[in-house]
Amino acid sequence: MLSDAELAQILDQDIFHLISDAAGTLEMECYVVGGYVRDLFLERSSKDIDVVVVGSGIQLAEHLKKQLGKKAQLSVFRNFGTAQLKVHTGKGQSEEVEFVGARKESYSHDSRKPIVENGTLEDDQNRRDFTINALAVCLNKERFGELVDPFDGIYDLEDGIIRTPLDPDITFSDDPLRMMRCIRFATQLNFYIEDETFDALQRNADRIKIISGERIQEELNKIIMTSHPSIGFDYLYRSGLLPIILPELTALDLVETRNGRAHKNNYYHTLEVLENLIKAGNNDNGKGRKEVSLWLRWAALLHDIGKPKSKRWEVPQGWTFHNHNYLGAKMIPQIFRRLKLPLDAKMKYVQKLVDLHMRPIVIADEEVTDSAVRRLINDAGDDIDDLMMLCEADITSKNHIRKQRFLDNFKLVREKIKDLKERDYKRLLQPVIDGNEIMELFGLTPCREVGTLKHTLKDAVLDNKVANEREPLMKLLLAKASEMGLTLVQK
Repeated sequence: MLSDAELAQILDQDIFHLISDAAGTLEMECYVVGGYVRDLFLERSSKDIDVVVVGSGIQLAEHLKKQLGKKAQLSVFRNFGTAQLKVHTGKGQSEEVEFVGARKESYSHDSRKPIVENGTLEDDQNRRDFTINALAVCLNKERFGELVDPFDGIYDLEDGIIRTPLDPDITFSDDPLRMMRCIRFATQLNFYIEDETFDALQRNADRIKIISGERIQEELNKIIMTSHPSIGFDYLYRSGLLPIILPELTALDLVETRNGRAHKNNYYHTLEVLENLIKAGNNDNGKGRKEVSLWLRWAALLHDIGKPKSKRWEVPQGWTFHNHNYLGAKMIPQIFRRLKLPLDAKMKYVQKLVDLHMRPIVIADEEVTDSAVRRLINDAGDDIDDLMMLCEADITSKNHIRKQRFLDNFKLVREKIKDLKERDYKRLLQPVIDGNEIMELFGLTPCREVGTLKHTLKDAVLDNKVANEREPLMKLLLAKASEMGLTLVQK
């Protein structure tokens, strides 16, 4: 644990001395608080400096701005009683400090927006979400570096515990978003949620319904982007939050047995796939793989959500999940809309990966042909590498021989993809005769017949039945058009 003298040495920076001098001039108490202090003890870098002032935080920020002149930019948010000062420290660097007056809060049952009043430092620490975020270090000269820790948060940091300063039922009921933050911090820091605090999560889980989709997905995304998001999803599920915010995922936690044959638990399989994916990204070994992005992680999380709707018992196969990829892809817009996730190219990317995630597995289970790989490259486009990472992570079989066979075949698929890319098949996959020319040749407007003729040419190129050259493609086009009763327009 850092002593007050060690804290003072760490805070021996221009920005903190400037704040200290200004507070002294105005005769105000001021403290650096929250995540910045927590991260000092955890030896983590933190750029967010929050300063609590017993009095007006805006007044202190405005005083500093006058002193610093052009070296600082001030933004004041009077409705919230806060001010943000961006101080330029030279060489293109800057530090941002948020100032707020100490306050106490009270809540109504149907809203997480508090009624705010001016308060003391004690009031301000009482309203903090967790003991590890209630730490404060004084910046006033006579007490510079002195730790104020009324809830023993420093010991919770040492023991790796998430705990609320006051009654957890009140903490979570007042602001239900704190339940998501509780699990997010536990996941990010690999901390244990104290038993009484976790019990309160379970008792108050239903309160999450008053929180907007935007705020929920912000915390959910942070959990997904941790090193081991399965820890967070385990907490979310056991607390009762996950069935409310993402019921499509918890619906996978069902195993049925018939005639002594059971299918795997697709919920725990999904978490394993997500962990495998992140592990593969971390074990890059110089292969040039991209970082496992948020949206690739979402694709892993949702890749099997179509299974409950597609599950069938068939003889002699047993349990089947035909077209679960297609059904899952159709479910994604509804999920993104509910959680206020972006309904743009990011959603389309997740949809595409969910829809295509069975294709490489089917190819790897059979003979790896040029034709099948060409189609895969064409359909996956620039996302082919991400798709392959997802599919390799999806191999979770406990049968080590079967698992190794798939992984070996995936190597063949990757080699084929690389080979075909090097031969510039991407350019050749679009037939030289396009839809506009087809319409002009046969006097058509956009219609089903044009689509049929385009697909005929494209399939022939993909299957390597016809060279992507004008003469053989025109011959095929005329034959298909004649079969459909179409004739060339006389010019």
